[in-house]
Amino acid sequence: METMPIYLINGFLESGKTTFLNQTIDEDYFLVEGTTLLIVCEDGLVEYDSKLLDKNRTILEMIEDQEDFTVEKLITLENKYKPERILLEYNGMWNAKDMKLPGHWEIQQQISFLDASTFTTYFANMKSLLAEMIRKSDMIIFNRCQGIEDLPVYRRALKAINQRAQVVFEDADEDMVDVITEEDLPYDVNAPTIEIDEEAFGIWYIDALENTDRYVGKKVQFKGMVLKPGGFPKNYFVPGRMAMTCCADDIAFLGFVCKTRQARHLENKQWVKVTAEVKNEFWTDYNGKGPVLYAIEIEETEPAKEEILNLV
Repeated sequence: METMPIYLINGFLESGKTTFLNQTIDEDYFLVEGTTLLIVCEDGLVEYDSKLLDKNRTILEMIEDQEDFTVEKLITLENKYKPERILLEYNGMWNAKDMKLPGHWEIQQQISFLDASTFTTYFANMKSLLAEMIRKSDMIIFNRCQGIEDLPVYRRALKAINQRAQVVFEDADEDMVDVITEEDLPYDVNAPTIEIDEEAFGIWYIDALENTDRYVGKKVQFKGMVLKPGGFPKNYFVPGRMAMTCCADDIAFLGFVCKTRQARHLENKQWVKVTAEVKNEFWTDYNGKGPVLYAIEIEETEPAKEEILNLV
């Protein structure tokens, strides 16, 4: 059976999903041959333009009850309309972990929408639900960001859950909002050695992921725990921190690979102070290029005051 391409759009009610899909369907690049099936799982304030759907050969089907969102129902819709592609506007109140799709349906892209003006409320009260929603997203779009000063905190919280996602901030006019300049960082990126204290590790980790070029060729110094995964090359290890990325039950190890001949003498969970030069290189576990540390000095040190870093 041929693969069915799926484009998954999710987010809580009134986060901008329908507006985005209306705009997408009307774009020239979307005017392709064949039928598009648009499956919508909740009614929002913004409605779909029936004339626009007809013009672009898009058929709208509603699935409003979660118990009706079954593999059998989805296959029935596919067989009925025989679409070339499927747009799926998922209900943000349905746990994404429970979503089941037919085996031949393949998600090509997942975009999640969040309203910056209500983010703290959802994050405080529905943290696990939100985490499952964004965990596999390729892009996370925050809208209504005007006048909000905590956007770097929002980015850090989401990046801790999903490192690979592109996080975009937009104002009410859908213009991009810049987040995290060098002046916002709690350390001097132009110092001979960038000293990253224990509280700043999470900020540095997220910024180095997104703005690797900012650190390439520079020396950094920080305290981290040693991780040596099974099968790792003998001259490499990962210095980093355990971090609470969503809730108390969601702990992950955050760190970058480090090259040093001392790696073979280090033990898992040993604490070290690392001084290293940052390079941007391909690494298999990154699925592409990313920060690779070349150690200048490795010193044994005391554990961090808080061994588990709280990123939430």
